[in-house]
Amino acid sequence: MIIPEITFKLKDERQAILRCPEISDTDGVLEYLVKTTYETDFLLRSPEELDKYTYENEKNYLEKIISSKNILMLLCVVDGKIAGNCQIDFMDHVKTAHRAKIGIALLSKYWNLGIGTKMFEVLIETARNREGITQLELEYIEGNDRARALYEKMGFRAVAVLPKMIKSKDGKLLSEIFMSYDL
Repeated sequence: MIIPEITFKLKDERQAILRCPEISDTDGVLEYLVKTTYETDFLLRSPEELDKYTYENEKNYLEKIISSKNILMLLCVVDGKIAGNCQIDFMDHVKTAHRAKIGIALLSKYWNLGIGTKMFEVLIETARNREGITQLELEYIEGNDRARALYEKMGFRAVAVLPKMIKSKDGKLLSEIFMSYDL
C-alpha cells in the first residue's frame, strides 16, 4: 500500500518526512532495526536475533510491504536518516476484516518531538479512509510507560492483559497489554 509522502515540522523546528519505504531504503532500515533493538527491551526482537535481519531478508520484506494492498509501512526521515517507522496491517478474513493492527518504533534521540503523535494521526486517518474498518489494535509490553502514555493520548484503551507473555533478559515474565481504538 502506497500513500503520498507527508512533510511536517518537529517540535525542534526541523522538517520530517513520513513516506513509504523503497527498496533503496534496505540498508537504512537494517541500520535502524539494529539501533532500535539495542536501545530498548520493549521490542519483540532482541540483539541475539539480529543475524536473521539480513539485507536479502529485509529487501524481500520491503518488496512484500510495497506491493501489499493490506499493509502500509511508513518511514520517518529526519535529516536524511530513518528516525522511526510505523505500520498498519489490515486484516482480510471475513470475520476480522473490520480490524487493523498497528505498531510504531522510534530511535530514542527522536522521542518527544511529535513524531509518534503524527504517525498515529496518519495511521488512524488511513484506517478511517478504508471501508469497513471499525477497530484498531496494538499491544505493548508491561513497563513501557512512555508508549502507554502515547497510546492513551491518541485514544486507545486497554482491553486485556495477557500475563507472562514476554520473558525479559533477567528471566522476569512480563504481561502484554492489548489495546483497542474504536473508529
